[in-house]
Amino acid sequence: MAASKKAVLGPLVGAVDQGTSSTRFLVFNSKTAELLSHHQVEIKQEFPREGWVEQDPKEILHSVYECIEKTCEKLGQLNIDISNIKAIGVSNQRETTVVWDKLTGEPLYNAVAAPVSPGPSDPAAVVPSGSSVPAAGPSSVWLDLRTQSTVESLSKRIPGNNNFVKSKTGLPLSTYFSAVKLRWLLDNVRKVQKAVEEDRALFGTVDSWLIWSLTGGASGGVHCTDVTNASRTMLFNIHSLEWDKELCEFFEIPMKILPNVRSSSEIYGLMKAGALEGVPISGCLGDQSAALVGQMCFQDGQAKNTYGTGCFLLCNTGRKCVFSEHGLLTTVAYKLGRDKPVYYALEGSVAIAGAVIRWLRDNLGIIKTSEEIEKLAKEVGTSYGCYFVPAFSGLYAPYWEPSARGIICGLTQFTNKCHIAFAALEAVCFQTREILDAMNRDCGIPLSHLQVDGGMTNNKILMQLQADILYIPVVKPSMPETTALGAAMAAGAAEGVGVWSLEPEDLSAVTMERFEPQINAEAFPDSDRGDISATDPSCLHRIIFGASGQF
Repeated sequence: MAASKKAVLGPLVGAVDQGTSSTRFLVFNSKTAELLSHHQVEIKQEFPREGWVEQDPKEILHSVYECIEKTCEKLGQLNIDISNIKAIGVSNQRETTVVWDKLTGEPLYNAVAAPVSPGPSDPAAVVPSGSSVPAAGPSSVWLDLRTQSTVESLSKRIPGNNNFVKSKTGLPLSTYFSAVKLRWLLDNVRKVQKAVEEDRALFGTVDSWLIWSLTGGASGGVHCTDVTNASRTMLFNIHSLEWDKELCEFFEIPMKILPNVRSSSEIYGLMKAGALEGVPISGCLGDQSAALVGQMCFQDGQAKNTYGTGCFLLCNTGRKCVFSEHGLLTTVAYKLGRDKPVYYALEGSVAIAGAVIRWLRDNLGIIKTSEEIEKLAKEVGTSYGCYFVPAFSGLYAPYWEPSARGIICGLTQFTNKCHIAFAALEAVCFQTREILDAMNRDCGIPLSHLQVDGGMTNNKILMQLQADILYIPVVKPSMPETTALGAAMAAGAAEGVGVWSLEPEDLSAVTMERFEPQINAEAFPDSDRGDISATDPSCLHRIIFGASGQF
């Protein structure tokens, strides 16, 4: 039986899925896209000061090795020969910034992330203002807000016009992206400064750190990134697909520390240790681009929304680089081969989605487990006029207002925790609606349906609410691991590997769960269609900026 099973399986492809809260390794059948086995390890986040989010790059790397080893053990228990794994893809949290010593392989500081609010149980959440910055530690994570003063300083000396950065990168000048995190490290961490002076420093997003380490590290590791991750640094010209000299000069970033930029699907190097030693690493995509590929959104106008800690809505704009007039980002969607064309996307991001559920659990104690939110919301089926805007770390698209703060309003003596739970789910849907409205205006082609993935999509109340608020069907694949699947597809399709075909006729059919809108859109005028920013007195601008003292 075991031998027969091995023969049927054919070539397998592994995928590293490295996120803000965990690392996973998953193995897929390249002919059927079936997930065969996986392992997950949680990753710590550190909050050395309020608004700072860091992670230990070495812990991230060790978690990758552990996940690979454990997954291979599980495959062995299933009588699956790991020698059938022909390639490995990497999907990663974007923007998170790592700087390390190329001679020793040691990180020079923690990975610096993007902005999130630490919970009350975090002992290091607040540090006295006189405390010194640690000399070494984690990486700069995508959620980190420490660079606000850096952004303010840079914005005062933008040459020519305010579109200098955006016209080249598709991105606004923001704490969100890697360039300002790297600038902060160069300004504030002596170990980083010294390593740059001595030509020992390398910079990269998490994918670069992992690929360099897995392919040999200080003993010949490959220092590279792919176009999707490079496009999130604010140093990469999305037209020429090269590091931009003018941008590097503006941010005062030495170009010698930057990784080589490659396509999302090609052999970068071979695993140099562990159970899969000798297997090529041949796919690399930032997590949201990987999900777009995994959802098979290869046509112009196809879009997906990932519901995780935040929400990330990407719409494929094809080979055309569309610049938004409504607060969205222009980014590289993918480039699936050295000689293949680059595809672009419009992106809108919501800072707080799944994180609002954790906040209700950890900060307010309304629920004990994240799963309880659906039960509470189902009990009432309405927010009873309660609105919840979870702008804990400001607002991302389409407002890009870092000083905005959250608010719960519309409370009466009849409001209970069930209504607040329902309002929290509505908040995720309303923010998605705002991004989709902006996307439709920029693209000029209304979306016919929205493909979804991420942990929150298991909440059926949320998915039905989303369909009702968007007035279009919401479509969820039965196989939820679309991010890892996208990385595996890119790896398996790489030249020199060739075990995964991306031709439309060869793509595996995926079973979908479909949520149809249950509200008749024709019954409501445009101003009442659930678009929170279009209604009064619940106007999002009025709520948010009034709460911030800016309205």
